Amino acid sequence: MSIFSETDRYLFHQGTEYKIYKKMGAHIVTEDGEEGVNFAVWAPNALNVCVACGSADDECEHQMERSEDGIWECFVPGVKSGDTYRYIITGADGEVRRKSDPYSFRYELRPDNASVVCPLTGYSWNDGDYQSQRDNTAVIDNPMAIYEVHPGSWKKEYRDEDDEDGFLNYRDLGDRLAEYVTFMGYTHVELMGITEYPFDPSWGYQVTGYFAPTSRYGTPDDFRYLVDRLHQSGIGVILDWVPAHFPKDEFALGRFDGTPLYESADPLRAEFPIWGTYAFDHGKPEVRSFLISSAFYWIEEFHIDALRVDAVAAMQYADFSRTEWRPNIHGGHINLESTDFLKQLNCEVTDRTTGYLMAEDSSVEQGITSDVHIGGLGFTLKWNMGWMFDTLKYLSYDFHERRYHHGELTHIPDYAFTENFILVLSHDEVNVGKGSIIERMPGSYEDRLGGVKALYAFQFTFPGKKLLFMGLDFAQDSEWDFSKGLDWSLTDDFGHHDVMLTVKNLLSLYRSIPALYSDSKDSSTFEWVKKDFADANIISYIRKNPWNYDGAVLVVCNFSPWYHNGYYCGVPMGGEYERLFSTYDNLPGEGGPDELGGNPKLTAENVWCDGRPFRLGYGLRPFEVIIVKLP
Repeated sequence: MSIFSETDRYLFHQGTEYKIYKKMGAHIVTEDGEEGVNFAVWAPNALNVCVACGSADDECEHQMERSEDGIWECFVPGVKSGDTYRYIITGADGEVRRKSDPYSFRYELRPDNASVVCPLTGYSWNDGDYQSQRDNTAVIDNPMAIYEVHPGSWKKEYRDEDDEDGFLNYRDLGDRLAEYVTFMGYTHVELMGITEYPFDPSWGYQVTGYFAPTSRYGTPDDFRYLVDRLHQSGIGVILDWVPAHFPKDEFALGRFDGTPLYESADPLRAEFPIWGTYAFDHGKPEVRSFLISSAFYWIEEFHIDALRVDAVAAMQYADFSRTEWRPNIHGGHINLESTDFLKQLNCEVTDRTTGYLMAEDSSVEQGITSDVHIGGLGFTLKWNMGWMFDTLKYLSYDFHERRYHHGELTHIPDYAFTENFILVLSHDEVNVGKGSIIERMPGSYEDRLGGVKALYAFQFTFPGKKLLFMGLDFAQDSEWDFSKGLDWSLTDDFGHHDVMLTVKNLLSLYRSIPALYSDSKDSSTFEWVKKDFADANIISYIRKNPWNYDGAVLVVCNFSPWYHNGYYCGVPMGGEYERLFSTYDNLPGEGGPDELGGNPKLTAENVWCDGRPFRLGYGLRPFEVIIVKLP
């Protein structure tokens, strides 16, 4: 007896069944008074499908029955939670393949890859207060400071000589992350490499299990505990999600029923050569049901707050990473099917859940965060790759050379309000030969530490939400290595501890000053004060609300190792100004000009400066960034 209704089947084949995971895969049921598991898999072109239950040494095959629409089913009594299984598929090409279940909720620990029977429900959540509060808040109008984490390398803890990985269990990770993130003041954690994947060096971006937390760190309920624990601490959880492509592992989705089922049959669209992976065929309704169901699964079954959609540009452009490619029906390079999929995904998730989606997109395509009904893709937020690239490029130059590249900084506001942006310093900037952030700065080691602090102060005061990859917040010396834990011992070093405390101070200020976090596409919230002081490596600007200067702050960034005694800055009004922050706040007296550091209260002089009727004067120290509250 099938567990699918006619409506289930119809919507699945229309690409609009968003809870299909509740029917596909392995589900513990009782049939004719006997408990067992109902197995269901979509393999429309297969000649035959069996489900093999048990270990390789004691495996029993059970014949599945095919429905007219290509879904194979069978009930196997006696199978229980924790048992392993695979599908034995005789493909349309006559080849027999042993496949993991695309809808499995759990898999064996790699290198093994069988599916594991796992109940869908059973965990008792304790995050009701957080959920209620989240449901009544708008993402754009609130602070968002994201701590990006790779769970396998955040901290290592080797328990015995046989422990080759040193992975923390999801529960330990949740407890420790909650403590650290609360101490620092982040609002969200973004988790890499949660959806199951076979190859560690892929960092989790070549997914084989779209409905299963990786077994590297524990069970699905262990992962639920991690999310629950963070939520109870008031911390949102964002999950990296990869609907663009999947790896070619024989046991996974590729040529699932002997034909290109999940991937495109068009050889010019079937693969991404840059990654050696198959590209999802987003034009197939069943693939859309599969992927959008995955999005709903993580948001509803694991209480995930947001999905960060990886490789959006790869989905948008038919010529992405391809020397030969297939134009669309209009002759252009936009992948119309994938673009329509993204619009459908965003509309359905935002309309039906309290979750939202964020785009990791390096393209210059406009409208990523615009509403679908006006031609946009409908994402809530987009990574600002331009800010990252331009800022790091400027900071890589020698101090005397930066004057010739000042425009790398001053043109950033030209595009800062075209989307709802997140300013990102992510794992992509500290891996595979790029070196650490501190290694890319010029000057002495002390100069580099100062430069890192100035970079973060610029990031936390410029328009856009914030993201920092783990280890950046204490200026890890070495490039990130997914196989090693962070060098936490550096936090005992004075200079690195100072960087960490500076980030902590910035997080506190950012969360407390609406002018810094109430981001919108209104460019009037950012106002240049002095942008052309190229020879000095200095910029200054005001962050305010769109209507007036109530609650506004002045930011001055010195990206040089030089003192500036009596530096003047034009301000819009007279009265007493208060310094709220300096990158020197955690350091002992250093000598040199220190008018502002010594006296946080400043009075504006009635003298025209920078086109404004008043001015502030103070001593600006090497790599100092200050935040000053307007009267």
